[in-house]
Formats: sequence, structure tokens, C-alpha cells
Amino acid sequence: MSLGAHPTDTGTRFRVWAPHADAVSVVGDFNDWDETADPMAGEDGGIWSVEVAGARPGHEYKFVIRNGDQVLHRIDPYAAQVTSSVGNGVIYDHGAFDWGSDDFHLPGHHELVVYELHVGSFYRRNEDEVATLDLVTEKFDHLVKLGVNAVQVMPLAEFAGDLSWGYNPAHIFAVESAYGGPDAFKSFVREAHARGLAVILDVVYNHFGPSDLDLWRFDGWSENDKGGIYFYNDHRSSRPWGDTRPDYGREEVRRFIFDNATMWLSDYHVDGLRYDMTPYIRSIDASGKDLTEGWDLMRWVNTTVREQFPGTILIAEDMQQDPSITAVGDDGAAFHAQWDGAFVHPVRDAITQVADESRSMAAIAQAVTTTYNGDAFQRVIYTESHDEVANGQARVATEVDADNPTGWPAQKRSTLGAALVLTSPGIPMLFQGQEFLQGEWFRDDVPLDWDLSEEFAGIVRLYRDLIRLRRNWRDSTRGLSGHGTAILHADEAANILVIHRWADGGPGDSTVVVVNLSAQEHHDYSVPMPAPGLWRLEFNSDARAYSADFGDFVSTDTEAGGGEDGPAMALVSIAPYTALIYSLAP
Repeated sequence: MSLGAHPTDTGTRFRVWAPHADAVSVVGDFNDWDETADPMAGEDGGIWSVEVAGARPGHEYKFVIRNGDQVLHRIDPYAAQVTSSVGNGVIYDHGAFDWGSDDFHLPGHHELVVYELHVGSFYRRNEDEVATLDLVTEKFDHLVKLGVNAVQVMPLAEFAGDLSWGYNPAHIFAVESAYGGPDAFKSFVREAHARGLAVILDVVYNHFGPSDLDLWRFDGWSENDKGGIYFYNDHRSSRPWGDTRPDYGREEVRRFIFDNATMWLSDYHVDGLRYDMTPYIRSIDASGKDLTEGWDLMRWVNTTVREQFPGTILIAEDMQQDPSITAVGDDGAAFHAQWDGAFVHPVRDAITQVADESRSMAAIAQAVTTTYNGDAFQRVIYTESHDEVANGQARVATEVDADNPTGWPAQKRSTLGAALVLTSPGIPMLFQGQEFLQGEWFRDDVPLDWDLSEEFAGIVRLYRDLIRLRRNWRDSTRGLSGHGTAILHADEAANILVIHRWADGGPGDSTVVVVNLSAQEHHDYSVPMPAPGLWRLEFNSDARAYSADFGDFVSTDTEAGGGEDGPAMALVSIAPYTALIYSLAP
């Protein structure tokens, strides 16, 4: 039996790893917190266990660990529910939740459009209200109408206090109590699935804590003034944000992380995991692969997940453009995809530069065409994420024009970035509020301004139309979710880029994206096309329907001629800071 508290027909079986303990007992509501009532027996490997009759789900409990003169009251490391990060564990029965008819299947990775959200700041009805998972579900209508088909939820493991980004996990098996606890997250997943939304969960294994951390010197033992059995007790423990890197070489710690990853997939029905900051799992200073046991741990978890949960997705926040992260061979870490710094940094730079002459079409072309291991969908691409809109950076609209983040330049260039995200090869991701020009920077205590979704309903529609084209809702742009990508034209002087996207090619598949990254409009600009014929205009980001500030510049279908002795050529007219999307007509 695994560690933790497991309800039985007559009570609950408790098991805990405490190899340096002299004695362990369990206390709780079921024995009036009497430290002598239920002593635990030692097993091989430093495991202690006891079955307590009458202990049932809903009862609070703790372990009392004695090590010499130390008497330590500890929350169960495997507790599935806690009263708070400094409170008590709560016995929880995963089998009691009614999943109803939930039988959701993750769309193909090439079909995904991901929406990253933070429960604590996504939606509150008023300033005094505590954000919860239940409140997020009230905005599922917005997400479904927008057209995304996956939500990536920032970490939900119990953290210190009630407000946090979530990257300071105190109890990694327990869903944050302020958000509603385990049943609330299961209800969230069940409702998301019912609405056609996959759920990807952010998990943190490169460190624990650092505060409210019962794992720290859990059974009273440590070396070198370090953290004890769950952590490295030498130089390998150190990270920029604390001394709490887990000991990836210790079998019990490896199993702790493995059990956590698979729990979210089996007990919570999540459809994927996104690992936070994998460079600090594979390397002491995030620069290489010198923590071989960390690399091996990721590979073990990921290969097992691929085998046992084949309809899921594993994403690494690695950002160092290493193909081995998403490789499945002997030297690979076996993630399906990785957040791609090769896309976000050059694209954000191009759309936030003040001067047109500072924009590089070659850099954008490289960002668009980057792949890993020959697979266009082994990367996640975006212009905004929780990292890119905080820590000294702001939302794209604010970076474009801090004095007027909803004005014409901010609208035009932020949506141009969105067009590049949603038409480039890779798994596209949006960050909460991006679709209605949420400004400033991300903070866990400042909720989204949902009034903006009505004030800028046209911008929301622009995102919706882009997503529909990405997902081929009109059966005319299949190429946007295909592997094929070619740069047909890159004009550094005019800041014009022409991109061809395709799956198999031909009518309804071949798709061309024309991007103008300058303040200059162009009339009858000659561009190469993949084939002669009629190319229908599917999208014009300058349309007045998207914003009263836009020019409604006349762009039309175009006929491409030639192609026998040279490339097929067509004339296009395009507004400043605009994207046009064309499809080859039958």
C-alpha cells in the first residue's frame, strides 16, 4: 500500500516514511488528539504504519514523530486535503467523488489552443471575494465562445497563505484550501470536460516551499544545516529561490514525485502536466544536465505517463531550445512539448520595438520556422505567459504603449503578435485577459478587469476568429494545424513577411499569412504564392469590426498567376501592423 491515509471498510490505514524516527503515532479527531492512543509500527525502509478503526474521511489528523528529544507534529506529506498550509491533514477518499459520465479525450496536440489562467486572479465578483475554482467555472462560457479547447491552470498545490502564483508548494498532494480543496478541483475538471475543455495542470518539482514546509527536516534529521530526508543535504540543494531542491537520487523522494504526477492524471482526470522550470531539475545552476538523477526522474515519470496515460500531454518549461527535452530516445526526457524561448523573445521584441527599422524579419522568420526533432508541435508558442507579463515585464499592450495600453498602437501590435502565435507551427497559448487588452502586469492579488471584455468585444472577436481559423472551423485553413511551414518572402526594408502553412497542401489546406510589421500601408504589393489560382481572404486584422480605431483598409481576395517558369505571384494590399490570412480556393 502506498503512503498516506487510506480509508478502509472499518477505518483508515496510515503510512508515513520517517527513517530517523524513534517512534511515530497518529493523532486526530478520531482519538481526541491523544499522542499515546495510536502508535505506529515500524516496517522495512523507515516506513511506519497503523490502521485506526473509526478514523474516517473528513477527520483531521497529524503525525507525531519522536527523534531523541525532538517531538515533531507533522502534516502527512501525502495528505490529499489540508485545513491550511499550517493546519492539519484531512482524511480524504478519492473514490467517493461522482465523476458522472466524464469520458473526455484530449484533442490531438496539433489541434490544441491553450489558455493559461491563475485561479486567484481570474475572476471575482467583488474586491472582497476570495477567488475559487467554482468562480472560474462561471467564466467557462467566455472560454468556450473564444474557441480555446484547453486551460492550463497555474499551480494548485497547497501554498503558504491564500494568495500566491502557486510556485511555492507546501503540500504537493493537497489542492489549495482557499481555492476549494480537492472536490472543487474535481468538479472544475468535470465541468471543463463537459464544455469541451481539456485541463493541463502546472506542477512544481524543482523545489518545494520554501515556507510552511513540514517536509523540512521532516523526521528531525539533517546534515550541513540543510533540509533533511526530502532534500539534498549538500551543495545540490541550492537554487536562486531557496535551499529546497528535492533529492532526486533518493528512491523515496523519487517515488513521492512520481506518485504526485500520476495522482493528478488518475484521481483528478487532468489531461496533462506542465513542469515548472525543468532546468533546475536537470542541472544545479540550470545550465546543463549535471543532475543526472533529476534527468532520469523526469524520463521515468514521463515514459510511464506516456505508457499508462497515452491521451495526455507533458510540457516542460525549459526555455533553452534543447531538442532532447522532447525526444523519446535513450537520451530524451520524453516530454511532448516545451515552452519555446526561440519564439516568444524575438516576436515580443519585434512587436514592442518603437521604431520600425528595429524590427527584424529574419528573426521573426526564424521564430516561426523553429521545430524540435522535426516535429512542429513539440513546442508551445505565445507572446504572453505569467512569466512574460511580470518580473519586470508587462502585458504586450502596456509594453507597446504604457501611457495608452488600449490605444491604436497597442491594439494593432498586440493583435499582430496574437496572429503570429495562432498561425505559426507549434501549440499556441494565450494568457488570461490577453484577448481583451488587459494591461499592466500580472499580480496574484489583482483580478482581471472583465469590463474590458465588453469594452473591447471587437478585440475578443478578433481572437475568436483567429482561433476558429487555427482550428479549421470553416474547413478552409487546415494548413494552420499542419506541419508544413515555409517563408515565401521576407522584405527587411518594408517589414513584410509571407508565410505558407500546410498539412498535405492544396485547396482547403494551403494557407498563406501576410504580415506587415510597419506603420506603412501597402497597395498592390507583389508577393509569391505557393500555387496559382484564387486565394480567398479569410482574415484581415485591420477590419473595423474588430475596433473602431482600425482603418478598415480594403484587402480582398487575390488571384495568383504564373507558376510555370517561376513562382506564382499575387498582388495584396495591407494596412499598417496587420495580418492577412488567405486560403487556396477549390
